[in-house]
Amino acid sequence: MSKFDQQLLKALRNARHLFVLTGAGVSAESGVPTFRDAMSGLWARFRPEDLAAPEAFAANPKRVWEWYAWRRRLCASAKPNPAHYALVEMERHVPRFTLATQNVDDLHRRAGSRSLIELHGNIHRTICSRERKRVEPRPQDRDVPPRCPNCGAPLRPDVVWFGEPLPEAAQQEALAAAADCDVCLSIGTSSAVYPAAALPEIALEAGATVVEINPAETPLSRRARYALRGPAGEILPALTQAAWPPAC
Repeated sequence: MSKFDQQLLKALRNARHLFVLTGAGVSAESGVPTFRDAMSGLWARFRPEDLAAPEAFAANPKRVWEWYAWRRRLCASAKPNPAHYALVEMERHVPRFTLATQNVDDLHRRAGSRSLIELHGNIHRTICSRERKRVEPRPQDRDVPPRCPNCGAPLRPDVVWFGEPLPEAAQQEALAAAADCDVCLSIGTSSAVYPAAALPEIALEAGATVVEINPAETPLSRRARYALRGPAGEILPALTQAAWPPAC
């Protein structure tokens, strides 16, 4: 007998459009430090605002670039965990699937997720700080940070910093998906960082079945139809297998 509510399993099986929002808790299970936990070692004396804001980059671009280079190496060495792969499996079973993530580590894509919205960017990409276009640093460039090959401005990570808006296209796509879905999963997120935290609320208002998967209670917990407590890497594979049992 499944440990999950049968109505929840039925909602998943019958979903026309499954919308998923993931946060730092999913990546943490792969060993990627959460944003606050990344303020350790050499970086412990800094506040996040000292390293992840336009003002910080303007004041000391070398320091900001080196912090992100360190984080980029951490992300590159991490591997997708069972939660990432369970979402890939879910995507195979529903007519329409949209995954919006607040994580910048690229683990969802590496696991095989296809319909992916990166709300906060991708730490492995670089953009020109002036033109905001994606570019690749020149191999011979020894500047820290490297310079844009087009205009000479310093390059920066393609991520959203404090005080910056979400990419317009990504935000609009996520808002539309949240309003259209009939089942919404909110996974490993504090539900406190806006505008991403508004997405499950929009799904609720549209009448969707909202499911929270998180070890701790969040502002969303009391409003969600289901609040499943525990690590995403344990709950998601079990939930996927219960909803779509493997053929014998």
